[in-house]
Amino acid sequence: MITETQKTPLLAFNHVAHSFAVRRGLFGARSILTAVDDVSFELREGESLGLVGESGCGKSTLGRLACGLTIPSSGQVLFEGRPLPKAGANTWTAGRIQMIFQDPSSSLNPRLRVRTSVGEPLEAQNMPGAERQQKVEDMLNAVGLNGLGGRYPHEFSGGQRQRIAVARALVTHPDVIVCDEPVSCLDASVQAQTLNLLREAQERFHPAYLFISHDMAVVGFMCERILVMYLGQIVEEAARETLFGKPAHPYTRALFAAVPDGQKPGRLPPLLAGEPPSPLAPPTGCRFHPRCPNARELCRTKMPGWKNSASNQRVRCHFAD
Repeated sequence: MITETQKTPLLAFNHVAHSFAVRRGLFGARSILTAVDDVSFELREGESLGLVGESGCGKSTLGRLACGLTIPSSGQVLFEGRPLPKAGANTWTAGRIQMIFQDPSSSLNPRLRVRTSVGEPLEAQNMPGAERQQKVEDMLNAVGLNGLGGRYPHEFSGGQRQRIAVARALVTHPDVIVCDEPVSCLDASVQAQTLNLLREAQERFHPAYLFISHDMAVVGFMCERILVMYLGQIVEEAARETLFGKPAHPYTRALFAAVPDGQKPGRLPPLLAGEPPSPLAPPTGCRFHPRCPNARELCRTKMPGWKNSASNQRVRCHFAD
């Protein structure tokens, strides 16, 4: 009998890195920026996996790698144990991995009616028109937009446009949905509605989520397991209860400390010392050591490996114990 832990993961990153060339100024020298560096993790059927970290740490690049929109410079992204091909309508993964982007206004074509935008993934699969139209109407109904498929995106509020984006992602009944900061552009009350919609959609249609956010509260609400990313690397992985109860990496603890708790009104949360290093010139040794209050000489000279605990928590820190 095959147990859940023995099954081939739906999506797996094996020592994945992605670099690209950037130029400083019009005539500046070309430099190599490594946005994702030696990342490994697994996503299983129906799971919600959070990815959290500050802006510029490589979260969105990792999300594009998970969709096949970007190809790794090294390492492998596997889908059901096979190398994930570059995204395209004629690949064997077409429609099985979808993405919800941060800004619904920029991800929807303003010239297309909503029913046409939602039906585009089905049209790419050559689904007959009548069947496609019925599936689109059913999905719009599922996200609370019944009868509104004839309107254009500008006729909807921001929260409604994100519902349209959710419908388009769900319409092919994908195995994986990558959610890239899907509520960061929304008001707080609309954020809650959208998060509840995503949870209801997962209960009904059973996709696995790779949920990307900079907000610890959001990933804590949505995800059973969480990855913490810093400067292109995963530095901690743990179940939600473990991470929120006993974060092991100094960076993870700093993220929690930066969340206002409302207990001391008017008082700002403590800030991390220093500025985030440039990904064009990452520090030697542990990448967090210039900002870490516990850094020692070993941290400055040697990259830490992974340490595992009995609670399936792993952390990339020399002195996590």
